Amino acid sequence: QLQLVQSGGGLVQPGGSLRLSCAASGFTMDNYAIGWFRQAPGKVRDEISCINYPDRAINYDDSVKGRFTISRDNAKNTVYLQMNDLKPEDTAVYYCGVAWRALACVRTSVNYWGQGTQVTVSS
Repeated sequence: QLQLVQSGGGLVQPGGSLRLSCAASGFTMDNYAIGWFRQAPGKVRDEISCINYPDRAINYDDSVKGRFTISRDNAKNTVYLQMNDLKPEDTAVYYCGVAWRALACVRTSVNYWGQGTQVTVSS
C-alpha cells in the first residue's frame, strides 16, 4: 500500500520549535518532488517548502524562510520539517505531499498526501 505517514506536531508557545516527519511506505521518494504544505481554517492549502525533482533544489515560501528547514533521510525514506521560532500565524494543519517527477511542488500535481497533522502556536 502506497502511503505517507506523518508524525510530530502539537501545541507550542510562540518562539518554540517542532519537527514534523513524513515517512513513505510502499514506494521510494527518489522520483518525486517532496513538499510540505499547510492549510489554515477557511484557507487554501499552500506550499511552504519543497525539494524539487530532479536536482533536489530546496525552496521556501517567504513566510517561513529562515525559520523552517526541510530535509530528507534517504535511508529512512523520510522527509522532515524543522520549524523554529514559531508564530501564531503558523497555526494550521500541515501536510506532506509528493508529486511524480515534478519540477516544483504544485498542490494540484501532488500524487500522494500525508494524513495531516495539527500545529497550534499559542500562549
